[in-house]
Amino acid sequence: MEPFKLKSETRLHLSSLEEGIPGLIAGFTTKNGGVSEGSYSQLNMGLHVFDDEKIVLENRSILSQELNIPLNRWVCGEQVHGTRVHLSRTEDAGKGSISFDSSISGVDGLIINEADGLLATAFFADCVPLFFVDPATRIAGIAHAGWKGTVGQIAGEMVRKLEQAGASVKDLKVAVGPSISKENYVVDDVVLSHLSDDQKQKFTEEVSPNQYLIDLKELNVDILVQSGVFRHNIEVTKYCTFQDEAIFFSHRRDKGKTGRMLGFIGFEKQEM
Repeated sequence: MEPFKLKSETRLHLSSLEEGIPGLIAGFTTKNGGVSEGSYSQLNMGLHVFDDEKIVLENRSILSQELNIPLNRWVCGEQVHGTRVHLSRTEDAGKGSISFDSSISGVDGLIINEADGLLATAFFADCVPLFFVDPATRIAGIAHAGWKGTVGQIAGEMVRKLEQAGASVKDLKVAVGPSISKENYVVDDVVLSHLSDDQKQKFTEEVSPNQYLIDLKELNVDILVQSGVFRHNIEVTKYCTFQDEAIFFSHRRDKGKTGRMLGFIGFEKQEM
């Protein structure tokens, strides 16, 4: 079954996990329901593209109000297509939420715990969002895995850092979110040079000389399993950012000039 369900025109929620983990808030925005114009129409969430900053912040405020989590509780990484993971603490609250320059530098993965009341976020327009949560310890995280992050095994690094933070790998629930599908993602030998022969056989398909289709979603699943996550604890969306044009931005489809969706994970604030 599809783990992500459309909750409103602005967002999908990771309902399969939210329904089983009380207080969890996790999901992925669409491109609809915002105020951006032109190539970034409508709900562009990225401050690092050439959209008007005030309009992007208005878009972020729309989501903030819908989730009932203020921007000063969001945490954003710089996202450099690397594999560095940051364990967020209370002092990180608000970083990257209203200015790109204040993002946590050099980071593509964020880990949070319920006690700090943070919303971990990441931005996407074809790259793979990876959502993590341990229901028992209430430790969660999100990672941005483009092809560089995927072959660099950020998925495995997230598992290691989550375990260091106190999460149990055997209890870890993971979801692979909306991203470009194998059918729409052609890469060259440069990308394949980072894969093992087994990975090439399982997750790529040659379509012409030096041109290959690659399945980033399933490659990340394989890395997660190799890192100790049980396969039955991993869910994979059928949504494709390239193909599902009515609801998603796509960097490849839109020739590089497009907005960004936002993946988010956190917990409802507990009333005292």
